[in-house]
Amino acid sequence: MTKLTQHRDVTVTFDIDGRRADAELSHGETLALAQFFKRLNWSEVRGCAVDDDEAYVIRAAVGKLQSALARGGCAPR
Repeated sequence: MTKLTQHRDVTVTFDIDGRRADAELSHGETLALAQFFKRLNWSEVRGCAVDDDEAYVIRAAVGKLQSALARGGCAPR
């Protein structure tokens, strides 16, 4: 007998200068985002940034989102 797991949607909330912005993600979207972050490499980040400094900031932000996903139980192998 298989135990069914019920997956819930995920809400991501940003507070930017006192303004709140939410994004609702399905379980599938959350898993896909976690996989994307895992596969994202330096050359792709650098290609989207204007310079190395901005690329390091982007990579740090991605790392924080990866950590939050992992704390929430979504850490792809």
